[in-house]
Amino acid sequence: MVRHRLSGGEIVFRAVLFALCAVIFLAVAYPLYFIVIASISDSTMVATGKVLLFPKGISFFGYNEIFRDERIWTGYRNTVFYTLAGTFVNLLFTLPAAYVLSRKEFKARRFIMFAFVFTMFFNGGLIPTYLLMKDLHLTNTFWVFILPFCVNVFYLIIARTFFEASLPPELYEAAAMDGCSHFFYFVKVALPLSKALISVVGLYYLVGHWNDFFTALIYIRDNELKPLQIILRDILLSNQVFAGGAGTGGASGGYAQKYADQIKYGVIIVSTLPILVLYPFLQKYFEKGVMIGSVKG
Repeated sequence: MVRHRLSGGEIVFRAVLFALCAVIFLAVAYPLYFIVIASISDSTMVATGKVLLFPKGISFFGYNEIFRDERIWTGYRNTVFYTLAGTFVNLLFTLPAAYVLSRKEFKARRFIMFAFVFTMFFNGGLIPTYLLMKDLHLTNTFWVFILPFCVNVFYLIIARTFFEASLPPELYEAAAMDGCSHFFYFVKVALPLSKALISVVGLYYLVGHWNDFFTALIYIRDNELKPLQIILRDILLSNQVFAGGAGTGGASGGYAQKYADQIKYGVIIVSTLPILVLYPFLQKYFEKGVMIGSVKG
């Protein structure tokens, strides 16, 4: 086997490229690593900059306090329900709508698509939207996380493009000759061939629901309905007060000043870990579908 001998310019280019990639990787990976080690390190050492590469004064008190807090489990329960139910409803509305809009024989598809795209540039604003949710009796209910924003237009465009580019018209013609309707073609043929699309769009929707903070902040007042992100916000705010010496914790929701940073970094780990654990199982489909909607040569 003959190996191609690299020229001096190629060697320099590869060295610079490797160094640049290493710098980018460290810029992304180190903050995540620091949060992990800071969550189990002594808060004083973290605050004074003594924790850089390895944890110091290791203690799991922060995690113990976090998981002993009933608010965390309530927030987890609510967030898991909102995420699963919301993602299911998102896909239930987005995929059929995208399929219908991808059919060239559907005469009204251009007008309806224009109406969808119009909402990407213009909306009613926060106050009219809040008044609408209130008139629909959706405020302070779990339905506000699921129904009002069940279709993301950008993801709808991605799904429509996928159906147009990846499902040849001959496939439907062959199915139609066997007496297959559009509904059964969509369920029996289109969806099984769209695993990459479903995984990518579903993951986008899922992450959006998991990180949803604004909806609860505006529309939810009942503590029993608050998602995890709002619970973590309340914990962080209470710890900022008590870390400043305003109290010693207890029933008011704050924790000891000594462990304030452990709590702060611990809640970040608690909130992001489920998504990080889920991603490897969807990575195969995500890699296949990441180019969905791109220009084909």
